[in-house]
Amino acid sequence: MTSPIKLAIVRQKYNPHGGAERFVSRALDALAQRGALDVTLLARQWKDGGAGWRCETIDPPHVGRLSRDAGFARAAQQRFGEFDLVQSHERIPGAAIFRAGDGVHAVWLEQLARIQGPAARLTRALSPYHRYICRAEADMFRHPALRLVICNSQLVRDQIARRFDVAPERLAVIYNGVDTGSFHPELTRYREGWRRDHRIPEDAPLLAYVGSGFERKGVAAALRAIAPHPRLHLAIAGEDKHAPRYQRLAQRLGVAGRVRFLGGLPDVKPLYGAADALILPTLYDPFPNVCVEALASGLPIFTSPLCGAAEWVRPGENGWVNDALDDAGLQRSLCEWLARRADWPALRAAARATAEPYTLTRMAGELESLYAALLDA
Repeated sequence: MTSPIKLAIVRQKYNPHGGAERFVSRALDALAQRGALDVTLLARQWKDGGAGWRCETIDPPHVGRLSRDAGFARAAQQRFGEFDLVQSHERIPGAAIFRAGDGVHAVWLEQLARIQGPAARLTRALSPYHRYICRAEADMFRHPALRLVICNSQLVRDQIARRFDVAPERLAVIYNGVDTGSFHPELTRYREGWRRDHRIPEDAPLLAYVGSGFERKGVAAALRAIAPHPRLHLAIAGEDKHAPRYQRLAQRLGVAGRVRFLGGLPDVKPLYGAADALILPTLYDPFPNVCVEALASGLPIFTSPLCGAAEWVRPGENGWVNDALDDAGLQRSLCEWLARRADWPALRAAARATAEPYTLTRMAGELESLYAALLDA
């Protein structure tokens, strides 16, 4: 009998509300059910292992985030030789596979600069931490051990190919999988009760925003976008240490009565069931799980060109795409959507059909095929 492939997955930290971490959890569970893989997660902090995979903690002493990340990288590198394949979700040179779920750090810094003043841009440019991340990213792509980069969107694949001159045959696109049985249009069963609990009228249009990191993912843009539409409500699920700043912005815009700040939710499905669409005007997001979940739940999405999910959007059919800083464009898209309320059932059906093929089983099969091909080679 053939021995299972010893696969290590490297990801620093578990955040129960983080999309990247939810992807790793789902991938680990799906992969471990396929007997050809012996899966170990190497992490600084994580929850208990799932069925069929285990977690080993790597957490050397550190002071500050630069020391934390560099120390974890060194300690993880020392373990790489114990496995047949190592797939890193962190920018650590020496792994055979890198999953670029966080995109290209330099691109994120460029997008962040669009909303920062000169002093903040200079501070970030001189930051030892960001310089370390960019250097580690470049070193990783140049390392001779790297054989494959798994991208979660064409957007990220093209950025990596262009910036780091990585050969096309070493770049694979595998979209995030979703549990299409759990995330389903039938979540509307939560609609009446959820809206009653949060004092939102049953017939009021409701946008859901889901994601931590409000600055990057566009909470301010979402608040500005609903301002001209007096019946439009917004529910914001996610954690951010600067949340009070956005609550004050809602007050200044006169929309606070139509906005619910929910904090991090252990289960977002009731919110998807209560909402009519998802809004995520993000500055940069390689391919957020929330977009796949929302589409699978039958929600059209409003997002930006530098969100990988924009690749799935057919404007006016299953969503709309506007630049993250184009407030007027986003407001017009919302106006079109609101004016087409009779078409909402068709929009919901198109959203569901978009995500339906991207199951967890499909994702796991694509990953396993890549691993087998690498070992055969």
